[in-house]
Amino acid sequence: MKAVLSTLIVLTFGILVDAHFQIAFPGPRGPFVEPAEVGFCDGFTNVTTNRTDFPLSGGIVTLNSEHPSWTAAFFISTVANPNNFNNFSQVNSFFQLTGEGGFCLPLDLASSNATGLHDGQNVTIQMIFNGGDGNLFQCSDVTLRSTANISSVPCTNATNSTSSSTGSGSGSGSGSGSGALSSAASFDMKLLGLLGVVSLVPLVL
Repeated sequence: MKAVLSTLIVLTFGILVDAHFQIAFPGPRGPFVEPAEVGFCDGFTNVTTNRTDFPLSGGIVTLNSEHPSWTAAFFISTVANPNNFNNFSQVNSFFQLTGEGGFCLPLDLASSNATGLHDGQNVTIQMIFNGGDGNLFQCSDVTLRSTANISSVPCTNATNSTSSSTGSGSGSGSGSGSGALSSAASFDMKLLGLLGVVSLVPLVL
């Protein structure tokens, strides 16, 4: 899986990116830096000291997309201070969405292929995003909590948005009953399942 990520990095550089995305929750590693988003963690190589509590199950990632159609996937690192792409492993299938604006994506780590995760563990989530003009990267440093409450996190999706998977898996996610996750699940239950299955399918550039 790390080899897949490394391949994506090689394909990224030298490609002009016209639009971007910004993660809102969990809090990104640093303020958004548009020119740096084509590189590792949007240019932030050091872990933040202000980690966000993130649920082991029933998690969500909220973001703003500036692309009308895009492909994305999540990677995770359990390294204390991950500072390069080789520190990360893929935890879900690449998936495709259409629509610009705000999105609320389910990320249930308990049903993903990530192993050895536990309550109180510090991990880093990296999202790879591609709107057709190159790969973009943002990271969020989090602490996993079985009691993390995300019900207050705004969870809405762009109007007329649709989703599909570029992989072949069909896993299933488990909900936590929170308002945020319920909103994410109602957006697309199929997507909730896709985010719990790993697939070695490259991004389409």
